[in-house]
Amino acid sequence: MKEVKNRCLTCSVFFVLFFLFSLFFFQTIDYKSRLLLFFPRRFSNSTLCHGRLRQLKIYMYDLPRQFNVGMLDPKLPVTAESNLAWMGSGGLRRQHSVEYWMMASLLYEGNGENGSTREAVRVMDPDDADLFFVPFFSSLSFNIHGLNMSDPNTVDQKLQRDMVKILRSSNQWIKSGGRDHIVPLHHPNAFRHYRDKVNSSIFIVADFGRTMNIAKLAKDVVAPYAHMVESYFNDDEEDPYDTRKTLLFFRGRTKRKEEGKVRMKLHKMLVGTPDVIYEEGDASEEGFKTSTEGMRSSKFCLHPAGDTPSSCRLFDAIVSHCIPVIVSDRIELPFENELDYKEFSIFFSVNEALTPSYMLTRLRGITEHEWMKMWRQLKSISHHFEFQYPPKKDDAVNMIWRQLRHKLPAIKLSVHRNRRLKIPDWW
Repeated sequence: MKEVKNRCLTCSVFFVLFFLFSLFFFQTIDYKSRLLLFFPRRFSNSTLCHGRLRQLKIYMYDLPRQFNVGMLDPKLPVTAESNLAWMGSGGLRRQHSVEYWMMASLLYEGNGENGSTREAVRVMDPDDADLFFVPFFSSLSFNIHGLNMSDPNTVDQKLQRDMVKILRSSNQWIKSGGRDHIVPLHHPNAFRHYRDKVNSSIFIVADFGRTMNIAKLAKDVVAPYAHMVESYFNDDEEDPYDTRKTLLFFRGRTKRKEEGKVRMKLHKMLVGTPDVIYEEGDASEEGFKTSTEGMRSSKFCLHPAGDTPSSCRLFDAIVSHCIPVIVSDRIELPFENELDYKEFSIFFSVNEALTPSYMLTRLRGITEHEWMKMWRQLKSISHHFEFQYPPKKDDAVNMIWRQLRHKLPAIKLSVHRNRRLKIPDWW
């Protein structure tokens, strides 16, 4: 912000001096054409002197209700207000609700502060759009219709197949090959049958654990889980370090598949250790209450991988202002082009974490001063992980739209190259 103000001040001073000089020496002058000689062309349409970038223009497909809000209630109209029915949903449905929040933010039509600080706005003419949003609730579809993964003919699979047909017949998809289309698949099993049919598009993912072969950091966006515990707003104690009596806290399922097997190994190492809580837990109301209390009374919160490299536990820790301890060899994190996680988190490789005493010795060696510095930084960035309606400045959904805007130049390059290539891409 300071740099933006300095640029604006420089612009203003230069303009005044140029105006006075031209007034005395040239009498009349074409100010616009002469002024642009002194600036690179990119400044001619720049918004630096306005203090913010323009909003991203999004065209949202008008899909039948069965692809989104109809999964909540077949009679619900597609409006932001009716979508608020999601608020009552918990468990996995809420964890992977990014698709809902993105859709709701585009449906929001409010004015004032919230309206003016949105990173993205909906446009009704596809020719005006920067990007195209596909409001298919693929994560919710899996959680409702696709949990029986051995059945090849689920409603979830049919919705995926129909969605691909709609996209492939769309003029907008045909023009770009889908490269400027946003497809949320936040649950690791979302859109699992037909991902390869839409893999040119921009995925909104939780991590790359089950999309490793088709997802790319250059085009896709890592989005946070919606946190399951209540946010902590009243932890301004004079001495938060001493009031958090537990050194390290973990509560969750210890029996997991794939990468999550490390949880069981950590359980054997850590259970029964003084000032460490490592216990089995489930996604129930009572479980979330216990986790809330545990995180708020602990200095560090452990985040080992789930079935994939990430889990909602990281974001529960962030909004609880409990310093995350991340155990993973290949995790990708949300908003990392803007946030330096090393400033408010501790990282261990799997081998380091499973080396007896290594992790606890390192944590116990962190001084109160070092912990307080991370805690303050954690508090200052936790609002970036809040999903809310109406959307607010720099909240989670606005941060996601901002990540998409950062990728827009590369997306445009890909679209334009694809239109003129006569042979398959040689890169």
